[in-house]
Amino acid sequence: MSDALPVVYLARHGGTAWTISRQHTGVTDLPLTAQGEAEAVRLAERLKGLTFAAVLTSPLQRAVRTCELAGFGSAAEVEPDLLEWNYGAYEGRTSADIRAERPDWRLFRDGCPGGESPDQIGARADRVVRRVRAIDGNALLFSSGHFLRVFAARWLGLDPGAGRYFLLGTASLSAVGYEHDRAEPVIRLWDEMPHEWRIGPGAGASGGEGTTMSTKKLAGTSG
Repeated sequence: MSDALPVVYLARHGGTAWTISRQHTGVTDLPLTAQGEAEAVRLAERLKGLTFAAVLTSPLQRAVRTCELAGFGSAAEVEPDLLEWNYGAYEGRTSADIRAERPDWRLFRDGCPGGESPDQIGARADRVVRRVRAIDGNALLFSSGHFLRVFAARWLGLDPGAGRYFLLGTASLSAVGYEHDRAEPVIRLWDEMPHEWRIGPGAGASGGEGTTMSTKKLAGTSG
C-alpha cells in the first residue's frame, strides 16, 4: 500500500445526556456532558501531530464542541451533510421503547417514520464521500454514530444498511482509506476509544444511543 494514498479519519462526538439514557439523538442539539468533554480532550491526544488538508464537522453542537476540544475548531468547516440520522417520530426514544410497539423494527433496514430512510441518509453519505475523495490529502470528519456507520458502508460500496455492522463508541476514532490504489477502498482503523488509549477498558456508546458495551476493532491492510 502506498503511503501517499489519502486517509479519512472519522471522529464521533463525545457523550451527551441522551447517550447515557440511550435515547436516539438525531437533530436534537444537545451539548456534551462533562464526561463527553473529557472524552473529546482525550481524542485530542490521539490526533496530536496529525495534519489534514480539510476538517469538516456536523453543525450540531455536540460535534462542533468535540472538534474544538480535539484542537481543530479554527480549521473546521461546517458540512450540513454530516448531520446525524433524522429519526423523525423516533427522536428521543430508546430502541427498547420503539420495539415494545414495533417488535420487528430495525433502524438500518426500516428507517424512521417522519424521518430518514436508509437510502436517504445513504445519499447524504455519498455526497460526503464524493467531497472527501476530491480532497488532495487527508481529511478529518466530526459527526455522529449512525451517520458515520452509514458513511463507512458507502465508502466501501456497501448498501447503507450495512452500517449496522460497524459499532462506534463516543469520541471514538476510525479511519478509512485505500489499499493498493483508489479502486480498493478499505477500513484502516475502527472504533478506537479514548479511554482505552489512556486509561484502560471502559463503557462506550453506539450509534444514536448509548450502550454499556465497550468495543475496539482495529482493521489494518496488507499487501
